[in-house]
Amino acid sequence: MASMTPERARERFAGARVARLATADEDGRPHVVPVVFAVRGEAVLMAVDHKPKRSRALKRLDNIAANPAVCLLADGYQEDWDALWWARADGTARVRAADGHGDPAIAALLAKYPAQYGDRPPRGPVIEVAVARWSGWTAAG
Repeated sequence: MASMTPERARERFAGARVARLATADEDGRPHVVPVVFAVRGEAVLMAVDHKPKRSRALKRLDNIAANPAVCLLADGYQEDWDALWWARADGTARVRAADGHGDPAIAALLAKYPAQYGDRPPRGPVIEVAVARWSGWTAAG
């Protein structure tokens, strides 16, 4: 069992297909949701997309406005526990409007998820997380 270097944690995180985004409201109540994302430099990028949602007024967006400190977690679970790993990105999030196909966040998401976004790119707000700390763990050592 071993901690990952920040570089290795970033690499593992960037290669994952899904992560969990943890936010907290102004009173510190946590909220966690699965997200698809892309890593660009030291930023994690997400966008509100067409997947079904109960509302377009998303709790994660309200939480980021109230408390921009966030955490994202990606992991690899295997029945062979010697292959387990997790990677985490801690940082500060901001929400902004998407700027169409020329938007670097949308372009990064299209590149990572062409089958899902090729015909229907995200049009909702973009969440950008400036990562302050990459960390991780692997059972493989």
